[in-house]
Amino acid sequence: MRNKRLLMCLVIAILAFIVVPFCVNAEDKTIKIGAMYPMTGRAGLYGKDSVAAAEMAIDEINGKGGVAGYKIDATFTDSKVKPAYAVRVAKRYITEDEVDFLFGVVSSGVGLAVTEISQQYKTIFIGTDHASTRLTVDNFQPYYFRVSNNTFQSMTAGALYLKELAETKPWKKIAFIGPDYAYGHSQWDEIRYNLDRFGVEYEVVGEYWPKIYAPDYTSYITSILKDKPDVLISGFWGGDTVAFIKQAQAYGLFEKALYFHPDAGGNYELMSAMGAELPDGLVLGARHYNNWPDTELNRNFVQEFKKRTGRFPTYAAEGAYAGIYAIAHAVEVVGNPDDTEALVKALEGLKIKLPEDPEGFTSYIRPETHQITQVMAIGTTMPNEDFPPAKKMLGNWKIYKAEDLDPPAEYIEMKRKK
Repeated sequence: MRNKRLLMCLVIAILAFIVVPFCVNAEDKTIKIGAMYPMTGRAGLYGKDSVAAAEMAIDEINGKGGVAGYKIDATFTDSKVKPAYAVRVAKRYITEDEVDFLFGVVSSGVGLAVTEISQQYKTIFIGTDHASTRLTVDNFQPYYFRVSNNTFQSMTAGALYLKELAETKPWKKIAFIGPDYAYGHSQWDEIRYNLDRFGVEYEVVGEYWPKIYAPDYTSYITSILKDKPDVLISGFWGGDTVAFIKQAQAYGLFEKALYFHPDAGGNYELMSAMGAELPDGLVLGARHYNNWPDTELNRNFVQEFKKRTGRFPTYAAEGAYAGIYAIAHAVEVVGNPDDTEALVKALEGLKIKLPEDPEGFTSYIRPETHQITQVMAIGTTMPNEDFPPAKKMLGNWKIYKAEDLDPPAEYIEMKRKK
């Protein structure tokens, strides 16, 4: 009897040793994401919207049982829009929290810093909002992927718009104003490259480089008025766009030059902040719109975000939402979040239907750059009260094919040689 009891105890112990860890592991199968976004200041709304949209996507995926037997879990940290600080957070995420993916960031300066950590530790970094083309062309590395438009795509669409405009409303002189770091300089280089590529004749009469979050643009505005450009190309983003337009309007700038802002000008933040004071006729672009495309997927995304947060989303939200679904797609293909090289291959073959895709088109990653390729739209400000507190929205859309917007092979080769 004693031997039987000993044997039974031994069997129970062995089963406990095997089964209990198995059960714990089954319950703890998690895709760990380390995300960084700004939470305060002029960029704070972008961070808050990104977090809300990422959490919305996570809830949708986990609510359906997760992906490949894994649930998604994300940790969010304030990036403070400081590259050095973001680098420390990224290293902590990788070495201490053992995340499977780095995720997010709004500033291109922060993105360029974090991509170095991604490459160093061979950890995939999903970029959801920052737009400098340097991350996918000049500084290309195998573990970085971006799921929102970059500046080259926006500036190509912008150059095509200006080419078409010249045929109906002739213009000649252009000036540029944008933030004095990678994001602003990329836009200015790329709009000129594409105007030249498309054979558009123009004369540059001024270029201006305020620091990010500059409080007062008066000196720049008065200089622009003296330059008398036909078209003022802007490279601002976020609260800087709002601040500049408010100040420039007081000087009558928009009555003297076409305000043209193809990358981040058409963000809903501008519409909601300015209300009825937003001038008609500004030509703006963005990475996602609440009122285009008019598809069921986009309407559902916008309304669900509004339901969760009480406000309509800025474009940053859709990028974060897309990033979570991109991770889910890659893990589903590979079967786990641990095989980094297989996940890279899966992301290089990514095709994913997103809220900003019009009917008949599906976003996809271009393997040579790890950059998502999407249709782009540019619109004009006009009365529209369907998305309060905004009183103006974009309309009179000009649509540009995705395949026409990527940098050509010779451009990529030239930049990478440098």
